[in-house]
Amino acid sequence: MVETATQIPASIAASTPEKVGLLRVLGPAHVWALGVGIVLVGEYMGWNFAVGKGGAYAALIACWFAGVLYTCVAMIDSEVTSTVAAAGGQYTQAKHIVGPLMAFNVGLYLVFAYTMLEAANAITVGFLVDTVAVMTGHDGLDQRPFIILAIMFLAWLNYRGVLATLSFSLVITAIAFSAIIILFVATAPFMGESPLRHAELMTDLPYGWLGVLASMHFGLWYYLGIEGTTQAAEEVRSPARALPFGTLAGIITLLIAATLTWYVCVGLMPWEYLGQAGVPLFDAARLSGSTFLMVLLGIGTLFATLASANGCICDASRAWFAMGRDHYLPSWFGAVHPTYRTPYRSIIFLVPIALIFALGAPLDQVITFSILSGLLEYTFMPLNVILFRRKWPLDTIKRGYEHPFHPIPAIVLLCLCGVAFFAVFLGYGTQLVAMVSFYVIVSLWFHFWRYRFVSRAAQFSMPWPRPAGY
Repeated sequence: MVETATQIPASIAASTPEKVGLLRVLGPAHVWALGVGIVLVGEYMGWNFAVGKGGAYAALIACWFAGVLYTCVAMIDSEVTSTVAAAGGQYTQAKHIVGPLMAFNVGLYLVFAYTMLEAANAITVGFLVDTVAVMTGHDGLDQRPFIILAIMFLAWLNYRGVLATLSFSLVITAIAFSAIIILFVATAPFMGESPLRHAELMTDLPYGWLGVLASMHFGLWYYLGIEGTTQAAEEVRSPARALPFGTLAGIITLLIAATLTWYVCVGLMPWEYLGQAGVPLFDAARLSGSTFLMVLLGIGTLFATLASANGCICDASRAWFAMGRDHYLPSWFGAVHPTYRTPYRSIIFLVPIALIFALGAPLDQVITFSILSGLLEYTFMPLNVILFRRKWPLDTIKRGYEHPFHPIPAIVLLCLCGVAFFAVFLGYGTQLVAMVSFYVIVSLWFHFWRYRFVSRAAQFSMPWPRPAGY
């Protein structure tokens, strides 16, 4: 006779804890909001440092260069993640396709890329509040309370639940994107008399083609974080449909927003000023002569930074949580809140790290830290997708999306990452060497100490034919 659940002694049943998992509550719009919400702040600040490196035309070349790079990232991510639909995104992909050491490093790249981006957003919130205070006659405002308040409020929102978090991001991201469109339409020549002065302000390349190469580094800021759509894959209702749709719609949205942002800003500000502005779109709205546009883009800047920091907390905590659940990190981080169903310990743990960098590091250094971590992650993607297609060809497992022209996107991505690394080295060589050294040291720590706690066979959670080694 087969024993049923009702025949299990009550004492044993009571001692068996119920496994608590993440909730599947997200749809395609939430995926779009997560990806675009993280990245849209790159249109409101940071990208303009590319103008300072090489001039306005160099920044446009960097914008489209980065657009090609991130289109490859979005296509590759859409295929793999529509199949490997688990928390951790690229970390989980590497765990199944390449191996533990690669997975550990990719997980760290993700956490630091998003945590540094979160810190950069908080710095921008403080700078924006200070700018508005100066405009209203309140000079000398302390930015630190606003930086701390922004991070703590968004961490609390993430702690309370992913649906509320990303619904909040969806609304404010839509408003911030609409503000860019309205600014473009209101200042465009086809609307009548336009304040844009491209003929007067546009110059040739002030530093030649070397300046173009140097500007590539900050061109990535237009799109950095779109790959974050994969981090909440375990909380999406229909990953095979929603993840590719949200990711690809997101990169299209960002390509449009990036080009419009460049066009408006270089038509309103001299490149020398634009290249060091803290909030370029807000400054552009101020120079347009319209109070309505100034207020709208001020709100847009605030909403873009909050949406980005909100998504960064969500993504970084999911990567950290997934690594804890798989014992790459102490399993204490792999806990899920019994009521809110969020990785609450990972959320709380990463808050002080973001605060340290937000309160103690310059904005361009924090941006560079985030960009370099992202670049290291993108460099792994070509190897990942090539091995994925080799181990599991198209006819062996079901995919929600198949990226076209394989392996061309992987090869193009690898080449563009190489160019971007060289561009970063030109301006931030010391930081590049320091970061690579840091990742080498923690890799050695994982290999010689932490790997003993990892059960590789237990990590393979996909219903696929298992390759050798599992």
